Amino acid sequence: MRINVGCGQTPTPGWNNFDNSPSVRLAQLPPLLVQWLVRLSLINRGQHDFITFCRSRHILHANALALPLADGQVAVLYSCHMLEHLDHRAAVLFLREARRLLKPGGIIRLVVPDLEKMVLDYTRHRDGNAFLEQTLLLCADPRTFREKAAFLLSGHRGHKYLYDAQSLCRLLTEEGFVDPRPLPPGITTIPDPGQLNLHERAEESLFVEATAPAS
Repeated sequence: MRINVGCGQTPTPGWNNFDNSPSVRLAQLPPLLVQWLVRLSLINRGQHDFITFCRSRHILHANALALPLADGQVAVLYSCHMLEHLDHRAAVLFLREARRLLKPGGIIRLVVPDLEKMVLDYTRHRDGNAFLEQTLLLCADPRTFREKAAFLLSGHRGHKYLYDAQSLCRLLTEEGFVDPRPLPPGITTIPDPGQLNLHERAEESLFVEATAPAS
């Protein structure tokens, strides 16, 4: 089994794709009911389109910290731009969940925003506002009824933590993974990666792979 955790709008064909977006839950509703939610302005057209997408791609709803799979069942776990939405404690719990799921020698491939790239960009342009916006660590207080309802439904959707290659590899090592290493876009140790996008969001991303311990 190969799984994509936090797949969003880029599920991997032929893999098991998981996401915790409310749209994935709403995709389980009858389409007519979803249409009524649009008419009542409870969801917007973009959300409706994503709901339809989730339904057509058979994306499964799941909490990344408690995936509905048996121990040692997964050969490859891929996650792109999900880890940074977890605070440090939750990221540790996610990696422990990944270790539970992976077979001995199984591969984890993580793609996250590259903090080093952001800092280098800042040192070139010296634009503090642009740097802070790029990190997505800022969270504006919800003010309108719609914003407050969205916050209650989805919580803080920005970033809660950022990584460079050294810090992410260190975290993987601390959680028992073997030989964590950054890789260039397009390069992987996954045997026959199939339709996995090895260049996903390459211009802004750090790619790191590691293996689960043999025992």
